[in-house]
Amino acid sequence: MTTALITGASSGLGYDFAHLFAKDNHSLILVARREELLNNLAAELKTKYPSITVNVIAMDLGIPGAGQNLFDRVKSLNTKIDYLVNNAGFGTNGAFYELPVEKELQMVDLNMRTLLELTSLFLPAMVKRKSGRILNVGSCAGFQPGPYMATYYATKAFVNSFSEALSNELKDTGVTCTVLAPGATATEFAQAADITKSKLFTLNAQATSQDVALCGYQAMLAGKTMAIPGFTNKALPQMQRFVPRFAVRKITEYLNKQ
Repeated sequence: MTTALITGASSGLGYDFAHLFAKDNHSLILVARREELLNNLAAELKTKYPSITVNVIAMDLGIPGAGQNLFDRVKSLNTKIDYLVNNAGFGTNGAFYELPVEKELQMVDLNMRTLLELTSLFLPAMVKRKSGRILNVGSCAGFQPGPYMATYYATKAFVNSFSEALSNELKDTGVTCTVLAPGATATEFAQAADITKSKLFTLNAQATSQDVALCGYQAMLAGKTMAIPGFTNKALPQMQRFVPRFAVRKITEYLNKQ
């Protein structure tokens, strides 16, 4: 039986990814900080899909070395990882000079460092087997600078770029890397980032997390490089080619500022 490792699995997109994999009879390793929510999800999945195995690992991936720690714990389960879903991440809102730098650095560690670390640790075995899928959750935010969410937009630019480059490197290896780049999505992210009152979320129609997860899941199975849910989100990166950069920054500032 194949196994999927999903980070940030306790809610939102991670929760929905877990259901999609379980429905297709893949066993799961679910990772997040909130152990109670993970256990609830595991119980739900095992009841609904009794043929699969579900393991729970509660840990904070936002600290240096977390990727290696998780890799070692997965290794102790004697389970090969066929699908790696790097979904864990968070954002903040506000003028950078007013935000606690400790939290910004933790965001860099979680959104970028741990994603890179986990990919580097699990990928060689996939290449050796000539089989495997990686799904990284980037964002439409990664296509432009984001005043008042400067660090978050920058981390997602890294995820988008890293994943696209990796996709090309993996050509003819039997392994693929897909980046999911959603726009505003109805998850806990907006509450955690304190941006529920920003125009990005009050003016922009939010996609459901179920639809966004399905878009990424299907693209990953098809071996696509990038998945952007929604027509408007697909059009924005193309439109930016014809808009001056200062205008892009001003529009993004307008959407993010509260």
